[in-house]
Amino acid sequence: MLSAVLALGMCLLGWRQADQADRITANPVRVQGTVIQLPGGSATYSEVGYTAEGRRLTAADLALPSGARVGGAVCLEHAADDPSAVRVCGNRYPQPLGITLARTSVPVALLCLGLCLVRILRHRRAHPAAAARPRVGTGAVFAAEGMPALTHGKRSRRRRGGRRALR
Repeated sequence: MLSAVLALGMCLLGWRQADQADRITANPVRVQGTVIQLPGGSATYSEVGYTAEGRRLTAADLALPSGARVGGAVCLEHAADDPSAVRVCGNRYPQPLGITLARTSVPVALLCLGLCLVRILRHRRAHPAAAARPRVGTGAVFAAEGMPALTHGKRSRRRRGGRRALR
């Protein structure tokens, strides 16, 4: 189940990146951006500020050129209909890392999902009686303890407190 969720999430991430790239390519507008922050470790991202349609915007985690420095100018392209869809000039995707991550993790997640489904089917074929047996739900019994609406107004008879004194 987790592999299916991971595959779906990575597909959506890749689809979003491809959609932004297509919108920028269809109608690009070039602007000059200023590097605000460079990645300085595993927890930080690059950040570039730019002005589009009279608004000051920022873009995070762009693939900056190798010689970029804080305060330096960077050429950016944004979509004419959506100034927040931005990439560095000359790049295909806004965040190439997201595309690379999607390209590698989606096949791995789908492979894991396939292996899990095969194991489930083999288990059901090997144990057909266990699959046909009805399951008993006990979650409501544990949740109902101490709840007046479900226990007809009677409290639990269990003692609250410490151990009984020895007689």
